[in-house]
Amino acid sequence: MQKEKDRGKKKRDPLPETFDSISEAATFWDNHDSTDYEDMMEDVDFQVEIRRHVYLVPISGPVLEALRQKARSQGVSTETLVNLLLQKHVA
Repeated sequence: MQKEKDRGKKKRDPLPETFDSISEAATFWDNHDSTDYEDMMEDVDFQVEIRRHVYLVPISGPVLEALRQKARSQGVSTETLVNLLLQKHVA
């Protein structure tokens, strides 16, 4: 009788208690199906406040490349540089 119950169940790798890095967790879940571990999952409640909005603005290729180079030379992201430059010019 026990064999009949086990027939429908897939054998699964043990779920690690912790992962040493996000990369290790990503690799595990890239190679495993979360539905195989549903019996180990718990329901959780949480709230999310989204305060950031992203707006897309077309920029010509040559201008974007110049911004990327300038940002690299200043050690900041292109996004940060664009926001700093715009703040200077609209204030």
